[in-house]
Amino acid sequence: MRRRDFLKTSAVAGAGALAAPGIAPQPAFAQGSGGAPAVHARRPIRMLLGGYAPANNGFSFAIKRIGDRIAARFKGDVDVKYVYNILDLGYRADDILWLVESGVLTLGYQSSSYFTERVPDIGIADLPFIFSDTPTARGAMDGRFGRILAERIEAGMDLRILGWFENGFRHVSNRVRPIRMPADLKGLTIRVLPSKVQARTFELLGAIPKIMDLTEAIVAVKAGTLDAQENPFLNTVTYGVHNFHKFHTATNHFYLSRPIFLHRPSFDAWPRELQDELRAAVGDAVAYQRELHVKEEENSVVAIRKAGGEILELTPDQHKAFVTAVSPIYGEARQQYGRELLGLVNLS
Repeated sequence: MRRRDFLKTSAVAGAGALAAPGIAPQPAFAQGSGGAPAVHARRPIRMLLGGYAPANNGFSFAIKRIGDRIAARFKGDVDVKYVYNILDLGYRADDILWLVESGVLTLGYQSSSYFTERVPDIGIADLPFIFSDTPTARGAMDGRFGRILAERIEAGMDLRILGWFENGFRHVSNRVRPIRMPADLKGLTIRVLPSKVQARTFELLGAIPKIMDLTEAIVAVKAGTLDAQENPFLNTVTYGVHNFHKFHTATNHFYLSRPIFLHRPSFDAWPRELQDELRAAVGDAVAYQRELHVKEEENSVVAIRKAGGEILELTPDQHKAFVTAVSPIYGEARQQYGRELLGLVNLS
């Protein structure tokens, strides 16, 4: 049996032993004294919130903020536990999708690119240089663009999408040479997320894209068998890549978000006041995580330089060269995505 199949079988069996977190027979909430919900049942609703970042990372702080708010609001009626980093348990980063969709985890988050195989329309969020700055990107994800993407995911997967954490703008790092122009990427192998749009982007830039899970990429970076990768500075430092890559360029080529998603059968079966409180908790956690992300990016720049890394900022002309190099992808996108989505990223 393959390791991943074993983990899946073991996890599902373990979930059954725990009455499947979040999908045990659900108690009915009643209104208690002082407006607090009261539960008349033998056991509480169980929630297992998970992610794939260390416990001291902003994403972990954010899911803890969600869980703590729910636990405080409903006290013993809801039992909340956390698995901050599934990688520590031998899982891959992409495993979090099936872990939540099957009910092993109740809530998780993942970069939107991981959804593109099952929900191709999500690939539009992977297009390069569609957002000029962070406020514009956040406005899109919190507005109609984000709502439509959430609807498409929910139509194709057994999930509920409650909000969008910020993964942020992504930058190229490598072990070979400084990157100032697209020509500097020629022939370099670079890890990309599981997204045809991302792979096509780096093909146009002259690199050799390799779709790899995060766990695979970390191993390849450490072994020196992968030349380059692309990530926010925070991720580059979180996963130790800055200890192996000297050359970093603030390309800002993609802006990505991480949807916060729940096991839909569980969420839909919960009492309305729990659903509403969870939506409010996620909204609060998104704002909190985005504030943390700005500071974490700044701290990561310091960490990269402290490790001996060089960070290049592109001049306007250099930035324009990157945009020009990838311009064929916009025509290709017009053939792939519907007019509504294209209009929301100014490509109609």
